[in-house]
Amino acid sequence: MSNGFDERKKAFEEKFAHDQELRFKVEARRNYKLGLWVAELLGLSGEEAEKYAREVIMADLEEPGDEDVFRKVRADLDAKGVDVSDHRIRSHMQRFLEEARQEIMNEAG
Repeated sequence: MSNGFDERKKAFEEKFAHDQELRFKVEARRNYKLGLWVAELLGLSGEEAEKYAREVIMADLEEPGDEDVFRKVRADLDAKGVDVSDHRIRSHMQRFLEEARQEIMNEAG
């Protein structure tokens, strides 16, 4: 027989799992948007841009946080000689994060 504590614990664990899933979806969508933006700066389009965006999503799985994504796009832009400031990259990362959060919440709504 379950007691109130066990029920609260289970509810908390379910909420935590749900929140983590939403966070993952939001960050993946942010990275996709960022990847498409950077792909455009790199002169990629169509399937090449889509492939690049997926690479940006995969880069986020290297370590916790956003630095792995930032380093990837920074290195890719530098390699092609595209002049974009760190601030502009981070600003777009933040803007795309907010857009992705709104979109995911509207879809979950």
